[in-house]
Amino acid sequence: METKGKLDPCITRRAFLLGSGAAVASTIFLTSIPGFKGEAIAARVRRYPRKKIGRLSRLKVDEPVLFRYPDNGTGTESILVKLGVPAGGGIGPDGDVVAFNTLCPHMGGPLSAVYKREEKALGPCPFHQSLFDLTRHGMVISGHATESLPQVLLELDGDNIYAVGMIGLIYGRFDNLTRR
Repeated sequence: METKGKLDPCITRRAFLLGSGAAVASTIFLTSIPGFKGEAIAARVRRYPRKKIGRLSRLKVDEPVLFRYPDNGTGTESILVKLGVPAGGGIGPDGDVVAFNTLCPHMGGPLSAVYKREEKALGPCPFHQSLFDLTRHGMVISGHATESLPQVLLELDGDNIYAVGMIGLIYGRFDNLTRR
């Protein structure tokens, strides 16, 4: 087989060993330079704010309460609801108090005004009819959405309900704590 004048698409053993040796040697050389630490860079950790959003004694079954979290900007409206049945991530004596962001994760359709008492669901989204089960961590029941609703993590301190974090990403954001 003649390869004169043509490029061989396969790497030879010699080229592989020379390239690997050069990579190892340069790594050893760089770590010996004064001032080059070669240490891992620490990740920046950001914490969600702890925000009081309601009182357990004031909640009534199937009567949602709107609040803004994790910030007070637009698009952060969330819903706090006592479902009357145990729910994933629920707090309270019956484990039935949950909270979710009300922007559809598919295309950001507003869901705050479409709570379905009978189904314990939020939706349908006005854009593509997605419906979300609030008893099962906001998972998709139907429609075009492929992700669950972002769930607000709740904490109970006596009678006070606090929002302390999020599970999932709010539509249109790359980080729940940073606005574009």
